[in-house]
Amino acid sequence: MLNWFRNIFAAVATVSHALWVGLRYWIRTYDPQRRTFTEKYEFPELPVAVAPRFRGYHRFDLTTCIACEACARACPANCIEIGKQKAPEKKGFQLTEFVIDYGKCLFCALCVEPCPVDCIFMGSSHDLSCYSRDGCRVDFSRLPVEIAWGKATLEPLAVALSKSVLRPVHGGPNQ
Repeated sequence: MLNWFRNIFAAVATVSHALWVGLRYWIRTYDPQRRTFTEKYEFPELPVAVAPRFRGYHRFDLTTCIACEACARACPANCIEIGKQKAPEKKGFQLTEFVIDYGKCLFCALCVEPCPVDCIFMGSSHDLSCYSRDGCRVDFSRLPVEIAWGKATLEPLAVALSKSVLRPVHGGPNQ
């Protein structure tokens, strides 16, 4: 019976000590001027600042891509699909699609290194939201060039509108 009371006392003492530590740190760090996360960053209007080496959604320069598929071969998740066709009356290939499935992408940047013409980079945008898995598949050849290259943000509305475009917006360097 004495052992039972000893265990009850140890449990109450441990819980009260933990509550005291939590209360002590709350009193030390309490700041009445501190704002909530959404008040501090105002996300859609003022995006969160990212680190300089942040690996976000890709930037892709459609005008210099030679469709060599080095990035697709280097991708460990197999999330890059490249469609190409022989350029008419010219040497080389013409890019017909460049799709990255961000549902599979690891954001490891292994696709950036093997590119011989440096047409793919890791961007700084991090807010491509979608309601379906189809919205995570981005075809950079059907996006407007200023969005694909990263001069404008890669936004869900632009991705959704690009799914209705039937032909690539630019034929590549061989056109």
